Amino acid sequence: MIQIEASILSADFGRLGEQARQAEAAGADAIQIDVMDGRFVPNITFGAGVVRAVRSNVEIPLDVHLMIVEPERHVSAFVDAGAGRLIVHQEACPHLHRVLQSIREHNIEAGVSINPGTPVEVLEEVLAMTDFIQIMTVNPGWGGQKFLESQLGKIRQLHDQLKKRKLNIPIAVDGGIGVTTAPQVVEVGATVLVAGSSIYNEEASVADNIAALRNSAEQ
Repeated sequence: MIQIEASILSADFGRLGEQARQAEAAGADAIQIDVMDGRFVPNITFGAGVVRAVRSNVEIPLDVHLMIVEPERHVSAFVDAGAGRLIVHQEACPHLHRVLQSIREHNIEAGVSINPGTPVEVLEEVLAMTDFIQIMTVNPGWGGQKFLESQLGKIRQLHDQLKKRKLNIPIAVDGGIGVTTAPQVVEVGATVLVAGSSIYNEEASVADNIAALRNSAEQ
């Protein structure tokens, strides 16, 4: 079954708790919180305090996507705040295996994300330490960007690689995911859809948008 994670990067920051609860009530499988430091990516967003606040508002898992340099310095803070999974970027971790091991030692899931310009081969040596792989289908840093169709081949390549090695690791996609692109990524092997602006917008309610996204993905 396809899972949907609501990215609160596109939510109303003035009522994050309410918007997270709306996604949970609408059937979202998790909330994804994008942590940006203004160094690894241009934008600056949330910290551990926001994760703690969202945790107090919903019961579904919180995926904390660390788009930051030296993520290993902040693992404990985000775990203590209520993260159920930490996703780090391969590009930000010279010692990726060590970072993933550290996250797992905190008894939560360890995920890794790669940017559009990064080949899937860089993950070969850490697959045994990885619980979740997230393919960026936009260049990270801000929401509302256009989906990069060039990443479809990468998703398929990763899917085939995991199947060949008999590894049951979820493949998530993040960036430009909506009712048009969801079926495309699912067809090539994605199992988790991270969506922000297609869920949080003025065109329809959060519930209606999540229902439309799930329906398109499961066609």
